[in-house]
Amino acid sequence: MADVTADGGGADVLRGQGCAVILLGPPGAGKGTQAQRIAQRYLLPHLSTGDMFRDHIQRGTDLGRKAKPLMERGELVPDAIVLGMVEDRISQPDCERGFVFDGFPRTIQQADDLEGICKRHKLGFTIVLYLVVNPELLVRRLTGRRICKASGHIYNVYERPPKREGFCDLDGSELIHRADDSEAVIGERLSAYDRQTQPLVEYYKLRGLLSSVDAMAEADTVTKSIVGILDGAKAF
Repeated sequence: MADVTADGGGADVLRGQGCAVILLGPPGAGKGTQAQRIAQRYLLPHLSTGDMFRDHIQRGTDLGRKAKPLMERGELVPDAIVLGMVEDRISQPDCERGFVFDGFPRTIQQADDLEGICKRHKLGFTIVLYLVVNPELLVRRLTGRRICKASGHIYNVYERPPKREGFCDLDGSELIHRADDSEAVIGERLSAYDRQTQPLVEYYKLRGLLSSVDAMAEADTVTKSIVGILDGAKAF
């Protein structure tokens, strides 16, 4: 893994400007891996709507009480609840300099609402990184993906295998193969992405916020490309 820890100069690039970094790309493009690395390098929180749901449910907030029965029934949580949780999270002090979001927004309406939230919280600008990968490689990545049960560290049995099969290198926890990473459901997931999320690429491109990244390369190479884009944000 490339050394992407904060190195002084890199960590200061976004300091004080309030930058929302959004990663777009189909399942298997490497959004989770790259988001973790960006967050580490630039000392920004890595946001996840799943973490937000769990936090609100655990704390018994009004939003959590509304979301819990829907999630238990496997129903879609309305945007009003999701965006309420997102705004609550972005309002916290650790997001003052910005944040890294992967897997959200998923629709143009969510993108519009997120833009409004960022303006209300005085985030200066948004950078959208679009990770581009061909479908054949996506299938290989998804079927080979393994995730640390305890901490979410990501491996791939084909490209980035753990040192000890079935266990995380960092904390020794069990690695799991998610049910939705099985070949039987991958085609459906990619089709859903094309229908729902792909229009966001054009949405952000028209606003001049989109930077495409060749995510076909090895993860360290992709990270270097992303760092180059973010370091270039000094121009903002």
